[in-house]
Amino acid sequence: MAITILELNHVALHVRDLTASEHFYGNILGLKKLPRPNFDFPGAWYAFGNQELHLIYDNNLSSTDRHNHHFALKVEDTYQVKEELEAKGFSDFESHGLRPDGAVQLFLKDPDGYRIELTSLLS
Repeated sequence: MAITILELNHVALHVRDLTASEHFYGNILGLKKLPRPNFDFPGAWYAFGNQELHLIYDNNLSSTDRHNHHFALKVEDTYQVKEELEAKGFSDFESHGLRPDGAVQLFLKDPDGYRIELTSLLS
């Protein structure tokens, strides 16, 4: 019998500074904070569409480069999103440009160095 994957349920990221990460994901990116079960370790949950982002506080997390990790969020217009992020004081963008298939990618990093790709189609 084949395994049927229904959907991506969540992405979990270990973070060194939960307060900075909550500010970034909640205030800068504007993700909706979700209720979280009463685990015996600190963290925060956020929604992106029907999926979730789970932040897990990890005081042992090293400051190693996380360039090889990323997740992508589909947005309506990366140019508009970039303007909105800049208006909130965020300016640490990695790159912004076209993919070979015509999608527009905007890359940025969160406080722990995880890469986030925001992607949209050209109008």
